[in-house]
Amino acid sequence: MKLLEKMIYVEFLMIMMAMWVVPMSYGHGAMIHDAAEAPDVAEAPGINDPNKALDTNWYDARATFYGDIHGGETQQGACGYGNLFRQGYGLATAALSTALFNDGYTCGACYEIMCARDPQWCLPGSIKITATNFCPPNYTKTVDVWCNPPQKHFDLSLPMFLKIAKFKAGVVPVRYRRVLCAKTGGVKFETKGNPYFLMVLLYNVGGAGDVKFVQVKGNKTGWIAMKKNWGQNWTTDTVLTGQGLSFRVTTSDGITKDFINLMPKNWGFGQTFVGKINF
Repeated sequence: MKLLEKMIYVEFLMIMMAMWVVPMSYGHGAMIHDAAEAPDVAEAPGINDPNKALDTNWYDARATFYGDIHGGETQQGACGYGNLFRQGYGLATAALSTALFNDGYTCGACYEIMCARDPQWCLPGSIKITATNFCPPNYTKTVDVWCNPPQKHFDLSLPMFLKIAKFKAGVVPVRYRRVLCAKTGGVKFETKGNPYFLMVLLYNVGGAGDVKFVQVKGNKTGWIAMKKNWGQNWTTDTVLTGQGLSFRVTTSDGITKDFINLMPKNWGFGQTFVGKINF
């Protein structure tokens, strides 16, 4: 996946910049801080009506698989996540086609999927997965172009594919719907970047799962809108080192929550902070 390789390369450059500017190694932390629910952010762009529930209608798509039985090749990816086992996603994941990926805004969304209308290859039951990667289009092919627009397609981890279809099928028609994400513990915030460029990866997000808007507030600043860099990595060029940080997060269903005093003044890069609440 050329696009994926470029994204991973960009993240590598960011990390190398942080190592060059800040030679001190902070290591990984796990800190829990108070968080409280806040009113909806009316000015947030692209936010759905908060009174509108997730669309749980069933839609048609196709599904294939990638990686091996242990989830090889499914780790990291275009959503910005890292070790999916360590981050709580495990093998219940999928890469989405362009029609579903929505330029990374759908990362973290959860789906229920079942094999449909192919009794030769389908198995009974359904699976629930989280979107963690991108299945790029291939315009050099004229057949088996499952991930090309406008097709809706799920490239599942092999273990998840085998729960709904036989291995030899390769590709099967499926039906899918959005479902609420059930996550354990609070929303997690992983810091990256350098003193002049803060990038935060949000993961383990419950409820709608896909984050649409993020704001950060230092103890010396007001609320600052962060920009989506790639996947679920959010950035700001405002220098915030040495300040305690709070975050305001809005998911695609319009629900907004505040994570107040999430990071202490001595926070560092390469740390993970855990809120006490989730969506």
